[in-house]
Amino acid sequence: MRHGWPLIAVPDGASAPLLLPVETAPGDVQSRRMLISAARAATLKLGNQKPATDSASPVLIGATFPIDLTTAQAIADPTLDLSWPLKGPFTAEPLPWRAEAAEAMELARIAGILPAFLVDPVSVSEPLPFAAGDSAALRDPEQLVIATRARLPIAASEEAEIIAFRSINDTREHVALIIGSQNGDRQPLVRLHSECLTGDILGSLKCDCGPQLDAGLAAMAREAANGGWGVLLYLRQEGRGIGLINKLRAYRLQDQGFDTLEANRRLGLPEEARDFGVAAAMLRLIGARSIRLLTNNPQKVAVLESAGVTVAERVPHQLPANPHNSRYLDTKRDHAGHLLI
Repeated sequence: MRHGWPLIAVPDGASAPLLLPVETAPGDVQSRRMLISAARAATLKLGNQKPATDSASPVLIGATFPIDLTTAQAIADPTLDLSWPLKGPFTAEPLPWRAEAAEAMELARIAGILPAFLVDPVSVSEPLPFAAGDSAALRDPEQLVIATRARLPIAASEEAEIIAFRSINDTREHVALIIGSQNGDRQPLVRLHSECLTGDILGSLKCDCGPQLDAGLAAMAREAANGGWGVLLYLRQEGRGIGLINKLRAYRLQDQGFDTLEANRRLGLPEEARDFGVAAAMLRLIGARSIRLLTNNPQKVAVLESAGVTVAERVPHQLPANPHNSRYLDTKRDHAGHLLI
């Protein structure tokens, strides 16, 4: 999908639609139908579309004119709405292959591209087959293994070890950082931290990711100094699982007045797409079955518990707001259920 190759659903074979990802499609192609998200359909005022269960649900739209790639990209990308306000007219069409359509949208999210496809476009190369359920195989935690480990003294603690994890179905490599000496008699202080390039590395003030990472490592160092230990799980799930490019698109929408969750919905992406099951698999592989979890997010507690990891204590992890992220933190509290006072 990153290369812009067309897809075709199986096992329907020749009767299944050919789908070409709009964002990465090469060459001069066009179609009269597109697969978009329910959120984009709502923005395009397709009132004849039945209400969808969520903003990322697939919607098939048709046009009376050929949709070329330039037009398709304007239809797919809400950050272009102000510069390309007039689109259509379009009609919502029946979608008998809904399961395959939903799978294609999920694969687009995993690929980090916009969830939009030209349907049966003219002049494309041989399509690659996919089936409903393929994305579930990519998330199978049983495929995760420890690839390697090494001593890694860091600024917070010179007594640290890094462990890298790999899955045969995923190019992302998650890591765990163990602070202090692993001790089966003490429950580790654990932090699940999803990758945030802008916050962790560049010091963005739009979120609290960088300060949370630093404070988490400092808290684990204190644990180690008192005979305990800590585990930072650094999960390669940028932008709540939508990828760096789409996260930056969401930032543009936030500058237009949408909050962080509304921006994700407007892109046709889930509000929360992170896979915390992989964190449970990482903890099992390093032998941490009972933990104290440093988090404000009750969803992390619930997912780990359901995956067989005992969360003996939830340790709050709240940091002061700044003028740039106060609305972001309010949104996490009021709409995402984070326990912020």
